[in-house]
Amino acid sequence: MTIQPLLLNFERYLPLDLEETRLLEGRASERKIKRRQFVLQEGDVCKHYTFVVKGCFKMYGVGKKGTEHNIQFAAENEWIADIGSFHSEKPSKLFIEAIEPSLILQIKKQDLLFLYVNLPKFDRNFRVIIEDKFIELQNHMLQNISSTAEERYLAFLEKYPQLAMRLPNTQIASYLGITPEFLSKIRKDLSRK
Repeated sequence: MTIQPLLLNFERYLPLDLEETRLLEGRASERKIKRRQFVLQEGDVCKHYTFVVKGCFKMYGVGKKGTEHNIQFAAENEWIADIGSFHSEKPSKLFIEAIEPSLILQIKKQDLLFLYVNLPKFDRNFRVIIEDKFIELQNHMLQNISSTAEERYLAFLEKYPQLAMRLPNTQIASYLGITPEFLSKIRKDLSRK
């Protein structure tokens, strides 16, 4: 199993020792995911936290008119989960779909709880990771209600510089809450400046 990227991710916080690494290895499962394959669909309960080793995912909801509304992207070395569904064990209103062929590590709820109790470093690391993700989502919401489309696009480029060239315009536009055509216009205007 490819656990090394996850261990490197934890190095940013509190590194795990050999025994902690062994416990984590026994609680994580590796999966290869095809492009457009789901790790969560609306109506299902989110049963895993997913760490992206390779590839890219989007988390989105679908509006009444069938329009996708992207709320998060996760590429290499990032986590993705519907936290509300995961913790409440209620059906999700969201989809998590691979944008690219991907390799992921997943941790089930009972394994996550085991790690929280038995590995204080894991508990601390995960708390900081979730707090960072919460701050990111708060900032995204605030930008959507208080910034211009151009400002939102520039913030996207700052937050996800590696994804700007990997994602199609339709995905970025959905995340920004604008049409792909308007995103093209913003890009064109910015290139002229």
